[in-house]
Amino acid sequence: MHVIVTGGSSGIGLAIAKLYAARGARVSLLARDRGRLEEARAEIAALPGVDGAFIRTASVDVASAEQTIEAVKLCEVSFGPCDILVASAGIVEPRAFDAMPASVFDEQISINLLGTANAVRAVYAGMKSRRSGRIMMISSGAALIGIFGYSAYCASKSALSGFAEALSAEAAAWGVRISICFPPDTMTPQYRREIALRPRKAEILMGAVKPWSAEAVAARIVRGIDRGRHKIHFGFSLTTLAFFGPLIKPLLLWWFSRKTRKIFGDEGHRGLADLAEQSFDRDK
Repeated sequence: MHVIVTGGSSGIGLAIAKLYAARGARVSLLARDRGRLEEARAEIAALPGVDGAFIRTASVDVASAEQTIEAVKLCEVSFGPCDILVASAGIVEPRAFDAMPASVFDEQISINLLGTANAVRAVYAGMKSRRSGRIMMISSGAALIGIFGYSAYCASKSALSGFAEALSAEAAAWGVRISICFPPDTMTPQYRREIALRPRKAEILMGAVKPWSAEAVAARIVRGIDRGRHKIHFGFSLTTLAFFGPLIKPLLLWWFSRKTRKIFGDEGHRGLADLAEQSFDRDK
């Protein structure tokens, strides 16, 4: 079995790669940082029973369709056709929308959304021709509700839901399974960087939430792939939001708007209140 993991040099992607390597799978890791890729490869190879010859790395920017297709092609030459793709590459840079340069917004869309599409495109034709294959897209709990300071991240991760659903409708006839998961805050190098950049207003509004370990998230994702699940959720709150969002979100938006005005005053926050009122109007 050949498993390709984008964003496989750290965090959730690396934890997933370790699980498959421990099963004896051939694992290809794709990420931008060549040094971190080699560190990840050595870390996996050091696991008991893992053959380092079955681990391959490729330095690639998944935002580039050409680079991604070429990297996947080389990985498949080494280890055979891709049986499972885990599209885990992603970035987050929280800032208020009006303080976020267009380049920062665009980069998150390019990597989180287009990077996933590029990775899928690189393996999809082969999976269709073989009438088998599994694709797991790593979205986020932030896809389930808008979060202060995360306009680009929420937009990119929520867009993956539509992509996964549409592609699943196309892929079903060819025996290709499309899945998506919505992890909570997870203790990864990126999470540590995110916390350092998170706007103070977002920190106050969101409160303190204990992050999951990358290993716990990875274990649930791999278990979901094994069971052929189309969607994977984490924890009571996010699962409830996923299934009952249309009922719950208007109340949450209303609560956030009141909390925002209470903490920061009315100026500049009418937009949140308007959004909550519009949601209530639609539900009447």
